[in-house]
Amino acid sequence: MKFTDAHADTLFDILRWRRDMRHFRPDPLHDDQLLPLRHAMDLAPSVGNARPWRVIRVRDAGLRAQVRAEFQRCNDAAASAYADADRDAYLKLKLAGLDTAPEHLAIFTDTNPVEGHGLGRRTMPQTLHQSTAMAIHGMWLAARAQNIGLGMVSILDPAVMTRLFDVPPGWEFSAYLCLGLPEFTDDTPLLHRAGWQENTPTTWENR
Repeated sequence: MKFTDAHADTLFDILRWRRDMRHFRPDPLHDDQLLPLRHAMDLAPSVGNARPWRVIRVRDAGLRAQVRAEFQRCNDAAASAYADADRDAYLKLKLAGLDTAPEHLAIFTDTNPVEGHGLGRRTMPQTLHQSTAMAIHGMWLAARAQNIGLGMVSILDPAVMTRLFDVPPGWEFSAYLCLGLPEFTDDTPLLHRAGWQENTPTTWENR
């Protein structure tokens, strides 16, 4: 298929307006809204076609509460590492949408999948985690294209999350995602708007 300039413009609009969402409406998402996101992951590239991502849809309120408590524990520890002024700025940041997002996904990476038969990962086993990251990014773009917000909660201890979800041996925690309809949309990252860290351009070095 030969794509047009219009296709390229649409893609860059989606990339530009993709945000790490923190502010959600509580409206539930229906299965037919989530299905295209699953299909987007199906289309993701992976090393050796191993498809190592493992997705758990977190519906249980008790389990969500334990994730929320682990986030709070890790967030308190992170805040304590900053000096007073930076700590105050840190605590003003909204770093998770756990309380209002209607959908939660826990994503793990199978570090020894049968699929792929080891192709391409013997010298670089981290490509399994990279494959999971690409699947997440593809789903993220698909969500944005459908006006669904997605936010990644990174302030969590992977070892605690692995124990909490009692996953099979060899599964390693990759990401915890919140999904839902956004309260608002913005083409400027939250940390940029808050004065914490502006976007910096990518540099390409010639050698």
